[in-house]
Amino acid sequence: MRPVRMLVVWCPDWPVVAAEIVDGYPAREAVAVMHANRVLVASPAAREEGVRRGLRKREAQGRCPHLIVIEHDPGRDMRAFEPVLAAVEAIAAGVEALRPGACALAARGPARYHGSEVAAAERIVEQIAQACEVEAQVGIAEGTFAAGLAARAGVVVPDGETPRFLAGLGIAALGRPHLVDLLRRLGIHTLGEFAALPGADVLDRFGFDAALAHRLAGGRDERPFAPRRPPAEIDVTEAYDEPLDRVDAAAFAARALAERLHDRLGSHGLACTRLAIEAVTETGEELVRTWRHDGLLTVNAIADRLRWQLEGWLRTARARHVPPNGPADEAPPASGIVRLRLVPEGVVEHLGLQPGLWGEAGDERDRAHRALTRVQGLLGPDAVLTAVLDGGRADRSRIRLVAWGDERSAQGVEAPWPGRIPGPSPATVYVEPLPADVLDEDGNPVRVSGRLELSGEPKRVRAGAGEPVEVVGWAGPWPVDERWWDETEARRAARFQLLLADGRAFLAVLRNGAWHMEALYD
Repeated sequence: MRPVRMLVVWCPDWPVVAAEIVDGYPAREAVAVMHANRVLVASPAAREEGVRRGLRKREAQGRCPHLIVIEHDPGRDMRAFEPVLAAVEAIAAGVEALRPGACALAARGPARYHGSEVAAAERIVEQIAQACEVEAQVGIAEGTFAAGLAARAGVVVPDGETPRFLAGLGIAALGRPHLVDLLRRLGIHTLGEFAALPGADVLDRFGFDAALAHRLAGGRDERPFAPRRPPAEIDVTEAYDEPLDRVDAAAFAARALAERLHDRLGSHGLACTRLAIEAVTETGEELVRTWRHDGLLTVNAIADRLRWQLEGWLRTARARHVPPNGPADEAPPASGIVRLRLVPEGVVEHLGLQPGLWGEAGDERDRAHRALTRVQGLLGPDAVLTAVLDGGRADRSRIRLVAWGDERSAQGVEAPWPGRIPGPSPATVYVEPLPADVLDEDGNPVRVSGRLELSGEPKRVRAGAGEPVEVVGWAGPWPVDERWWDETEARRAARFQLLLADGRAFLAVLRNGAWHMEALYD
């Protein structure tokens, strides 16, 4: 089936703009919104000073000393975006929020009403500017993914030209860092090159999410396989005796309702791609907002979108009651929400996922994720760490611990590292290297000269407090001369692989005249 022509509205640098609308930060100055100590979005003035997405906070401030740093707040972004959605809805029906700062709708209706797609795009941009005083760009193409990229370029892609438009774009446009890194290492650098691969091979080699990305790269519909109408009983509803009129209460209710919906979808073997949020207030007002996602909405993604939407509705309702010339905190409580309903409008068969670390993908993995996140909430983000294998020469130095939930992308894995030990890697890397003696045939310690000449071949090894064991095979040395320009941190060493008669194999290092066992091979 041919993809539907979609119209996407995109507001550039939205977290910065939202911070100006809600908290009064000057968006025209050098501003950076941070997430996990890295730059998420930088204002145009900050970009002129060299501040880029992904920079660490200290590096960004080094490039721009007068940089205004703001922590990312998705709730603030949604509160500021709600009036923009309302402005678009005033002239077009069927608006779906993609994320704070972007929304989508079918292009056919507005195009027929205004005479053309270009005229419809211009009218929507004008409406947002007049109603919200916010800059927006519109893109139109087949499918939401392609229309979103067109919006960033501010173009209307001619009908049928979407695959050609996408073909020349960089592979990073997929927005999947791990997949993008893998494809680049395989020599695939554009969406067109990725789309040229056989779809069945992509699914078999890279998995379900990559197969969805492959469809997007080819300009096909963003729905993975064939969406179907959900069963009538699959939506979830909750009524509240005490109306929800506070953001913290709404956030708690959002999580519980999201988990119920996710569990119900899972029991039917389904996953959600488009979600409608319906609410009824104390005064009988009915509120509806639809959220669309390029991938599959996890329980966390559902909870986040519901929380953002409820926060936007509550803050918008409260703003209507601010006394004239009075501060916002003197406004009476907003009209509370007495009923919530989540309706999965787009669902797909959720098959083909491989088992993960916590067993089958599903409830067990989600429970583990929630448990670890709760531990972080109680003890701090650094209380739960996971290991990432980076580039480097020694296996001990290649292991980097990152907080659970932070970005786990490896650094420098493919870079050349002179002196790196050839594979396979050891199975066990000791936290504290074991003291050892490596002896030659005469019982003297083996030494290595500056020209990498050995005083004698390794014949026996004593690791720790054990008895000496005969060496039946060895390889090396692999020299390391690190940070030679810094006297306080300079390190010189020579590494060896030693196979002992009892079947053990060690990675040994000679440093400052002393031998240690750094790791054990299986």
